[in-house]
Amino acid sequence: MRAQAWARGGAVARLMTPFNCPTAHASSPHLLLPRLLLLRSSSYSLLPSRLRRQFASDSSTSPASVDSTRQSSRTFMEVVREVYKHGSAHGARAAIRADQKSYSLVQLISSALDVHNILCRKHDGKDSSVNGAKGCGARIGIVAKPSPEFVAGIFGTWLSGGVAVPLALSYPEVELLHVMNDSDISMVLSTKEHHGIMESISTKCSTRYSLLPTVESIPPKIDAQEPLSSVVTSSVSSLMAEIDTLKKIKGDDPALILYTSGTTGKPKGVVHTHEGILSQVQILTEAWGYQSEDQFLHCLPLHHVHGLFNALFAPLYSGSVVEFLPKFSVRGVWQRWRESYPNDGSKNDEAITVFTGVPTVYTRLLQGYDSMNPDQQSACSYAAKQLRLMMCGSSALPSPLMKRWQEVTGHRLLERYGMTEFVMALSNPLHGARKEGTVGKPLPRVEAKIIMDDGTETKTGVGELCIKSPSLFKEYWKRPEVTAESFIDGGFFKTGDTVTVDEDGYFIILGRTNADIMKVGGYKLSALEIEAVLLEHDTVLECAVLGLPDEAYGEVICTIIVPKEDAKERAEQSSKPALTLEELTSWSKDKLAPYKIPTRLHVWDSLPRNAMGKVNKKELKKLLEV
Repeated sequence: MRAQAWARGGAVARLMTPFNCPTAHASSPHLLLPRLLLLRSSSYSLLPSRLRRQFASDSSTSPASVDSTRQSSRTFMEVVREVYKHGSAHGARAAIRADQKSYSLVQLISSALDVHNILCRKHDGKDSSVNGAKGCGARIGIVAKPSPEFVAGIFGTWLSGGVAVPLALSYPEVELLHVMNDSDISMVLSTKEHHGIMESISTKCSTRYSLLPTVESIPPKIDAQEPLSSVVTSSVSSLMAEIDTLKKIKGDDPALILYTSGTTGKPKGVVHTHEGILSQVQILTEAWGYQSEDQFLHCLPLHHVHGLFNALFAPLYSGSVVEFLPKFSVRGVWQRWRESYPNDGSKNDEAITVFTGVPTVYTRLLQGYDSMNPDQQSACSYAAKQLRLMMCGSSALPSPLMKRWQEVTGHRLLERYGMTEFVMALSNPLHGARKEGTVGKPLPRVEAKIIMDDGTETKTGVGELCIKSPSLFKEYWKRPEVTAESFIDGGFFKTGDTVTVDEDGYFIILGRTNADIMKVGGYKLSALEIEAVLLEHDTVLECAVLGLPDEAYGEVICTIIVPKEDAKERAEQSSKPALTLEELTSWSKDKLAPYKIPTRLHVWDSLPRNAMGKVNKKELKKLLEV
């Protein structure tokens, strides 16, 4: 059936441009693929004939071909279809909120098609699309603050058959270059605020560059709860069928490369497939009860699994609304909760129901709470208690923090365990006992083993945690040997974390098997990588980096340096230290990400070493902790 007209008097979709519009620069408004604006107007009663042809699903894509595609591969775009199926009854309901504006799923899909067009466009009859290599889709770097443009960039990359590589805004140029060169990025997409630096860096990597198209927001006069007309719904469903025909993507095709924080030197690229992503969001939705009524307040980075999966992909899959705070703000979070639940007992239509963060976030929120007057504290405490769920992860949750947060907000934080390689694997229960000092039990369809040093499995002892999950990564990018070494028989991944279980089967993380791994504010960091950078300093002869316990951040980065002889002499003559923390911090800013810069510094004459010449960091920790 051909769509003949838009419905009158209700929420109406209008297509701005046809699919076969000419392409030019990404920021030119006339070139963009169909932009679906949901307008409350009766003036657009007829769908132009040239656009009706684009949505004549009977003649272009048969249901059988679509069903065949769905049966042969499970991809993340099925998530989009699933959300649309649940969300179509809600009309112009927002999927994303940011900067006081709302964005529907239809608008995100439309902008994703614009991105697809940028990546696959042709000029003068010649295909200039970005192409993949080594049997993998083209890697597309995406640089944007948490925003609808970031989401559309991810979706558009997948529609083009590409692999999305989120790039951290906090990375200094040297780390950006490493990630871009290592992943063989074909094109970088960024928003306007990062245009200058990303265009420059792209040139250095001989990589193509383009701006991400702006996503249109829902006009303020729209009734977000008014259902879409059947004709509009049919047209958008045809659009989804059109999406199915763009690329024959298989479930085990790479979809995403996330870089670790660098546990054995330089960060490694972790390759996730479409099928693995879909499995993970289904697991999280089931385990934590995500639902279409939920509204998430999101203030986490999007190059990390916590912010990307737990707080974005899974909520979108479940039909929830995700509200972005571009940058974490103590005042902003408390204020948003107070707006959601005023002290008079009412509830805002856009009230936040779910929040997730790292321990440092909750520490800072409590610090802000303690600085308030009694009336403000009462309002904040009341508002926080109304949320459905609060979760914590990415580093160990200190017991005093967990107890204090429960006293203030009434929430016993749900602590869970995950890694870049498999996203989430263990969790305390949504309903049931949430035990402090533990990370709960395996999530649905996840298996966990404890393997002792002799290679045997133990049910109650201490050993290395090994995980098998439908969401396990496919490989470390271009590192087949490392990939192979990371698994044991049966497809279990070796996490490198030492664990045990309590009497109820809850897992307890005891620490890393490698003394050179630190967990700082939710990031897993390599001391070796940081040491390699610090040794480039003109003053440094030797150095050792290690993590020291910290209540707020889990660990803080401490470095011990041994200065060169000439630096020692200059220091003695001037009666000043050879190197100060302030000087080291300033020097490191262009070489290390902010969270990798040491916050404690000791200057020693020598480093204690064992008979093999290695620095004994366990002994160093004991000395420094005393």
